[in-house]
Amino acid sequence: MRICVFGAGAIGGNFAARLAAAGNEVSIVVRGAHLEAIRAKGLTLLAGDKKIVAPVHASDRPADLGPQDAVLVTMKASGQHALADSIGPLLRPDTPVAFVQNGIPWWYGHGLSASRPPAPDLSRLDPGGALAKVVGLDRAVGAVVSSPNHVVEPGVVHNEAPDRNILWVGEPDDRPSPRIAALRATLKAAGIDSPATTDIRYEIWHKLMANLTGSTVCLVTGQSVKVQATPIVNRLSRRAHAEALAVAAAHGVMLDDHPDKRYGPARVYSSHRPSILQDYDLGRPMEIESIVRAPLAFARSAGVETPTLDAIESICVSLAAAKGLYSP
Repeated sequence: MRICVFGAGAIGGNFAARLAAAGNEVSIVVRGAHLEAIRAKGLTLLAGDKKIVAPVHASDRPADLGPQDAVLVTMKASGQHALADSIGPLLRPDTPVAFVQNGIPWWYGHGLSASRPPAPDLSRLDPGGALAKVVGLDRAVGAVVSSPNHVVEPGVVHNEAPDRNILWVGEPDDRPSPRIAALRATLKAAGIDSPATTDIRYEIWHKLMANLTGSTVCLVTGQSVKVQATPIVNRLSRRAHAEALAVAAAHGVMLDDHPDKRYGPARVYSSHRPSILQDYDLGRPMEIESIVRAPLAFARSAGVETPTLDAIESICVSLAAAKGLYSP
């Protein structure tokens, strides 16, 4: 398969390297020092005791790469608006574009089952409707990732948990389709687990639980995931989690999840610093809109009270805005 990974940072670099090593024709859109290093030495993935140096075509100009069979957008949601200006040359009329991101995606209201309440106003996730116009709702594919990675240095990505590389993909209306079947098969052949799902929004909200009720608390405290092992912070995350579950349920997504399951005594807390905290530390634009504010828009549209999440939202927005990393 001819695949472009648009924004091959930590997660994108991991997937691009695995897909290329499996024999796919992989190109990546990347810039700066990362691009120069990949052009000079190739894209290197470190995963356990494996070292993969992947043959990829790298450019900061999508026009150099040509039309693709599929595009994986692994840019943060906070930077996706820039896609509209340059992604066109990668697209055929039938090219699926999978948005691999944290939080609520810009296309969420498209294909939504009539049995579920309508989505709230999500226009801030796609300012001016640029993505809807250029990518098109018919090309958009839902994608949810579970894979911890970080960039060690330009051109080198470390996959922190080689046995946990999962990418759920699904149509916005959840119907089975040949393009989803082909994409899942390609991912699995590259060692990326891609379980079948009949409800991509379930996967979106399930992943969101970790970001909205855990990663945000790490941002507020400035500490790694281990901070949630402390009793006082654990109580905060539990309250936030219970509220978030109620929001999802109010929008027709009944999660098989519980504060005891996610934040109970059996959980092992790692020293991982979530991406929203990494972005804050490094002065990068932050995914406040998709991870924090959009979910609370769902709460307000359903009339669900979320005092804990409201407090977390106000602190996260204030922290990000004070550093110029988010514009309220």
